[in-house]
Amino acid sequence: MKNRILLIAFLLITVLSVQAQRIYNFTQGLAIGPCHQYGREALYTDQLAYHLYRGDLQKPVAGQGLTTTSTDSLRWQAVTPDQQGKFRGRLFSNGYLYLTYTADRDQTALLHATGPNMVYVNGTPHAGDPYALGYLYIPVPLKKGVNEIYLRTSQFSRYQGLTAKLIFPEKPVALNTEDPTLPSVVLGNQSEPIWGAVVLVNTTNKALNGLKMKSRLAGKELVTELPTVPAMTTRKVGFRMDASGVMGKENGKVVISLLQTGKAVDEKELTLSVAGPGEHYSQTFVSTIDGSVQYFGVAPQSKPDGQAPALFLSVHGAGVEAIGQARAYQPKDWGVLVAPTNRRPRGFNWEDWGRLDALEVFNLGKKQFKPDPQRIYLTGHSMGGHGTWYLGATFPGNWAAIAPCAGYPTLAGYGSHDGKIPEEGATALEKMLLRSSNPSNVIKLASNYKPLGVYILHGDADRTVSVEYARQMRKLLGTFHPDFTHYEYPGGSHWYGNESVDWNPIFDYFKWHKIAADSAVHTIDFTTANPGISSTMRWVSVEQQQHPLEYSRVQLKRDKKAKTISGKTENIQLLSFNLSDFAPGETVSITLDSLNTVSHTVKSAGERLYLAKNGQWEMSTKPALTQKGAHRNGTFKEPFNHRMVFVYGTAGTAAENEWAYNKARYDAETWYYRGNGAVDIVPDKAFSPAQYADRGVVIYGNATTNRAWNGLLANCPIQVSRGQLTVGTERYTGQDVSAYFAWPRPDSEIASVAVVSGTGLAGMKAADANQYFAGGSGFPDYMIFGLDMVKDGIRGVRKAGFFNNDWKLESRETVGQP
Repeated sequence: MKNRILLIAFLLITVLSVQAQRIYNFTQGLAIGPCHQYGREALYTDQLAYHLYRGDLQKPVAGQGLTTTSTDSLRWQAVTPDQQGKFRGRLFSNGYLYLTYTADRDQTALLHATGPNMVYVNGTPHAGDPYALGYLYIPVPLKKGVNEIYLRTSQFSRYQGLTAKLIFPEKPVALNTEDPTLPSVVLGNQSEPIWGAVVLVNTTNKALNGLKMKSRLAGKELVTELPTVPAMTTRKVGFRMDASGVMGKENGKVVISLLQTGKAVDEKELTLSVAGPGEHYSQTFVSTIDGSVQYFGVAPQSKPDGQAPALFLSVHGAGVEAIGQARAYQPKDWGVLVAPTNRRPRGFNWEDWGRLDALEVFNLGKKQFKPDPQRIYLTGHSMGGHGTWYLGATFPGNWAAIAPCAGYPTLAGYGSHDGKIPEEGATALEKMLLRSSNPSNVIKLASNYKPLGVYILHGDADRTVSVEYARQMRKLLGTFHPDFTHYEYPGGSHWYGNESVDWNPIFDYFKWHKIAADSAVHTIDFTTANPGISSTMRWVSVEQQQHPLEYSRVQLKRDKKAKTISGKTENIQLLSFNLSDFAPGETVSITLDSLNTVSHTVKSAGERLYLAKNGQWEMSTKPALTQKGAHRNGTFKEPFNHRMVFVYGTAGTAAENEWAYNKARYDAETWYYRGNGAVDIVPDKAFSPAQYADRGVVIYGNATTNRAWNGLLANCPIQVSRGQLTVGTERYTGQDVSAYFAWPRPDSEIASVAVVSGTGLAGMKAADANQYFAGGSGFPDYMIFGLDMVKDGIRGVRKAGFFNNDWKLESRETVGQP
């Protein structure tokens, strides 16, 4: 009898455990498509989202269109998974998969879907997993009754396929270790704590505060305080580890415990790689972009000789981990190689935050390895080949030589643009929107390669990135470049082994090249599209432009003996010169654009001279930090930096407040997925400018619904409130007007504010799309549009443009339409 009771108890516990962790796999659904287009532009169209936002989207039924009045050929069709358990087929090309789940009560689940670009759960937007990586788990509330899920698919979904399941978690608060960011333990070099990061899952309806993480590694413990994790979210949280007790490769296991009010609520074990002397390793750091833990890979110098080594920055291809990139190289006896991450293996195509990540790691590498400043090189493969072309053209003063391998010069040219605007722009408004993408066009920046050695490597049988891209750049460089090499590897596919990047002739070529001292360089030809990205080439800086994000070029010759600087400029309002190579007391004469000559007597060593163009060139001063400049130059995407904080409105109606929180959470989910990032999400009533000093701020809502608005945006010429939006003296009314815009944070010299806003629910929802996280997507300083943009594209854009250097509206930098 006793054994029978024990057996029944065991079975009951087992059943309860299975129920607590039960999984519901979706095995039937409805599909429709194509019905949307999203790309690397500010525009998008989505017929389903349009009707969803309007509130007239009908419950899908097989054979029915998006609405009961639909007259087009789009119809919902029943679909089931194939033998691999994936939904796929032609309907999924830029379409939607509709799924339902009937719940017997209100409850919480984790949505685990692979393949979609994004997801709506009962109308609420959530991040998707377009690369089918499998580590994205989204907490979602399920209501009693029918729950509706729309998975937005891409042009690749018909082949890649989609899966979807609901997981009912055993613990309301838990750690997920499927997507860790971890360092290597470098034996003999771990005196300081090292950082790692894992995902914390909060499926409760309350924000989690006061959590801590305890790590135990080789007998050493450390406790780290964790940031707030909002309700119904996941957040990747960083924690410290004491690796000083690790003495061999066998003891790299670390146990992490999540502590809530001092008690462990979850515990996981992780394994760190342990690297001996001379072995490749991963190194973590806390990023200044968002405060998250990131890493880079290192191929250390094989035979350090006490001399300053060369530094090689190698940028990886799509889907490649940074440590894998580093391991593709045999350590060099004359230098150290560092490989940044682009924030993710696919990340941002080395543009935008990928660019910032590369520069962050580049500066960390220079600080840590103290390289010879004349021997710094850049290389990369595939997407990293594009990154090499892009970073080489954008920051030409950083490198002695570059070596793009199997690369393509531009995203638009490679075919990953998916644009709704013709490449050249047919109308003034199209041209204005495309202007914001000018920093990505390395073809227009190609003259910046002049001072660099360039080695182009490409397999002549590459079917992934055609060798024609290498030939295109060879032809272009051949028109002006004095020092480049082009080699096509016979029979080489896209990847033909480590020689695809670790090609000895590249490193021999690098050895022949050094960065000349500024004092030895007397000719400069430099182009930039945005001084906020790239402003300086050696002894000259483009401080301000006449027309924001049009190309600015300076071509100069310096004669130190004659004490003259002469040349011509394009689209430059303010220029500065470093006069370090002229002695105090010497008089320098500067003649630009065949205009007047400005003479200046050097007052002190290292003096910087400012010249402004106002019909003629005249002496000026350093621009005020309240103006545009290299420190802060605008575009809507710029504020997503400086450890940005997402501030959602709580002063509106229940529906408006719900939208603001859901949108902030959706952006945070997408930022985590695309950028391995983590963001503070705070309500407006908890936002304190002093507490979040010098941090970028993203406002969700308008002046009526978000209490933080007036303190940050009171002087902005764009104002949004319920039912009304004004741009200067122009006024737009209704509930369906949307806005994206940026504005300098008034209490900071570096940080900015991004605004995601609408005049009502329809306008707010039209701003839901967050393709601004797509690498290389261009957004001007401001863009005003209506819900009709979701249906009609550019015809729904009301106005777009750039503020001038004083952050004021200027008619020549604004384009609108009725």
